[in-house]
Amino acid sequence: MSGSKVLRSLLHELRQAASDANDMKKSLAARYIRAQYKRLETTDQQFCKARNEAIFLGQTYLTYLSSQRKYNEIYREYHGRGERSVKETADLVGFKLPTDPK
Repeated sequence: MSGSKVLRSLLHELRQAASDANDMKKSLAARYIRAQYKRLETTDQQFCKARNEAIFLGQTYLTYLSSQRKYNEIYREYHGRGERSVKETADLVGFKLPTDPK
């Protein structure tokens, strides 16, 4: 994954985590990430070990942020809210209840 893709993905995940779109403009994390990527920007003729390390670190944080978001979604979906009806439980696991012919 290239540096610009990692940067866009990181900013997307931060936007997903923010409660308000205006928070991204004020976000210290987003400003820091942009500053680091701008600082380590190189041309095709340069080799920068720090840039490669920054991309790897960015991918690591991206994995963490996306995993945390997915975990929270799953937790909200399946966390026990007390007793469930038989129909709700069947729907949760993908089964259909038999119907009584009348």
